[in-house]
Amino acid sequence: MFNSNKAKKEALSQEEVDAAIKRLERFSKITDSSIGLPFTKFNIGIDAIIGLVPVVGDAIGFLLSCYVLFEAQRMGVSKRVKLKILVNMFIDFFGGLIPFFGDLFDAFFKANTRNTAILKEELFKKGKLNKAS
Repeated sequence: MFNSNKAKKEALSQEEVDAAIKRLERFSKITDSSIGLPFTKFNIGIDAIIGLVPVVGDAIGFLLSCYVLFEAQRMGVSKRVKLKILVNMFIDFFGGLIPFFGDLFDAFFKANTRNTAILKEELFKKGKLNKAS
């Protein structure tokens, strides 16, 4: 039966936090900057490639971005931080819907990298992450 009393969640261990951050950094690199563009120093990720498919690609990119939000929730960060992450996700989604400009926007905005940095900054402030991480 559903219990209306919320059970207090156990805090993640330092090892779990470190492992999650490593996963998020790898995820962000793959989605935002894993493919180097020839003759430039600029990188794009699979989010920009997927975003080339009108609407559906942007929706898939949005769903992929939910992973960062999921990890933020699991780590117990504040609603303010989760809201910042959501705002970046929606900016990336709606920006990507604009024909042609949206594809360029996806390549430059790099929402997952931004959101991972927001999460890392918050964890550092709370003393749950070393600056070297």
